[in-house]
Formats: sequence, C-alpha cells, structure tokens
Amino acid sequence: MTYQQISYEVHEQVATITLNRPEKLNAFTDVMRRELLGAFDATDADDEVRAVILTGAGRAFCAGADLSSGAGTFDYDSRDPESRATGLTEDGVPRDGGGTCSLRIAASKKPVIAAVNGAAVGVGATMLLPADIRLAGAAARFGFVFARRGLVPEAASTWFLPRLVGISQAMEWAATGRIFDATEAKSGGLVSRVVPAADLLATARELAAEIVHNTAPVSVAATRRLMWSMLSADNPFEAHRLDSRAIHGLGASPDAAEGVSSFLEKRPADFPGRVTTDFPDYLPPWP
Repeated sequence: MTYQQISYEVHEQVATITLNRPEKLNAFTDVMRRELLGAFDATDADDEVRAVILTGAGRAFCAGADLSSGAGTFDYDSRDPESRATGLTEDGVPRDGGGTCSLRIAASKKPVIAAVNGAAVGVGATMLLPADIRLAGAAARFGFVFARRGLVPEAASTWFLPRLVGISQAMEWAATGRIFDATEAKSGGLVSRVVPAADLLATARELAAEIVHNTAPVSVAATRRLMWSMLSADNPFEAHRLDSRAIHGLGASPDAAEGVSSFLEKRPADFPGRVTTDFPDYLPPWP
C-alpha cells in the first residue's frame, strides 16, 4: 500500500507507523484515518511483525483534527461523500471517524507502543488510549479539548479513558479541556514513562525488542485480547473461565513445549506458532 499521510516501515520485526504531516503538526484527516486502518491491517497480516510503534513526524504527535474546513469541520452531513464513508451506527448516524481508528488499534493482534513525541490533542490524544504502552517525550503535551470546541470526547474515549486513569482524573481533563504536560500525564496514569525527547524512539524500540526476542507471538496476542476484554467483565470468574480455556489450549501447543524446553536447556526459544494461523478462536472478539 502506498501512503500519503503516514509512513510505514518494518525493521527487526517491529513495525513503525508514523503520522506524517509534519507541516500541519500531523493534523488528522480522513486520508490519515484510512491509511492507519490499512497499516494495522498490514501489521496483523504479517507474521514477521511482532510489535508496533505509533509515533509522529516532526515536533507533534497529532495536533487534533484538521480544522481547515472551518466552522463546519465537524458537521458530518455537510461533508463530501468520500470523507463520510465511515459507515453508520445502529442508530443510523455516521460513525465517528476517530472511533473507527481507535477501535482498529484496539483490535490489533500485535502489541502497540505509542511514542508521543509532541502535542497530542483531541483525536491525537484519544487514538493513544488503545495502545498497550504509552511513552512520552519530555516535550509532549496532551489535551482532551472537546468541550472547548462544543463537542464530546470521541474515538470511544469515554470507555477507554476512565478505565485507564479513573473517572475523577478523566473528568478533570475532559471537563476543563486544558492542555497538560508529560509530567501530569504520567502522574495521572496516561503514560507509563517520560523520557528525554532524544531517547523516546530508542526507548520504544528497546521495549519492542524485549517482546520480539523473549516471547511467543501467539501468547502475546492472546494476552492482549484477554487483558482488554476483561476490562469490562463483571467479575473475575469470567477471566478465570477464559484463561483456563487458554491455558488448556496453549498448554498443549508446540509453543509451550518450546518455552519449557528452551528454559531447561538454557537457550533462546524459537517459537513456531504464528498469529495468522494459530490465534485461539475461542477468545472473545474484539471489538
């Protein structure tokens, strides 16, 4: 696939997806949305890809929606048909474009590491939420600014954000719509680490390399699905039912045999399982 507004590269089994409109602070467009969907389709389909890094080019991660259409930017009914091609909800209204992107990231079978290199505002903040690990450069800034634009948080963030940071912190950021720095993002639980800007991508790549060199692809994919799915489970008994099924299924797999053998023989593991063919079909669909 040829990309116009993102870049996509794979190196040492890690795919790096970069929002690539630096002259516009990587402002989000429908072209970018469609390309992100295609990129995550590509990472899922490629068994050589073990982890995904999502970052931005230039001095921003994503400064939010492209507002060049002016006051009618968020009036979906006034848009041209191509930019409204997100499908309809069961209520018959156009699907929120940011939501189609965040749900595709959530559905990834590969772990996603967000490396926030600069401003992450509006959809630039909400698309981070389904990432598994979020790192921030020291210069990163965040903002759930929707109430300041007469909107509500989009991209399914009213589901993701309170689960990640708690309802009180989520409401503080959403109700004020203020821009906050990386230190506040870490103290609030939005990111796990703040690192010097020069070290951001290297840190993300080190984390990805830990996954690539030490874990079974199918195990990581199944773990990701279980973790996110169980956020909305009513009780731990549902988790126990599913992890029992997974332990039973994967415990008899060649991957489990290799994991134990390599440990006992004190050598690196060479897991034969592939996500495209061996992902457990009994795990809950997501989304």
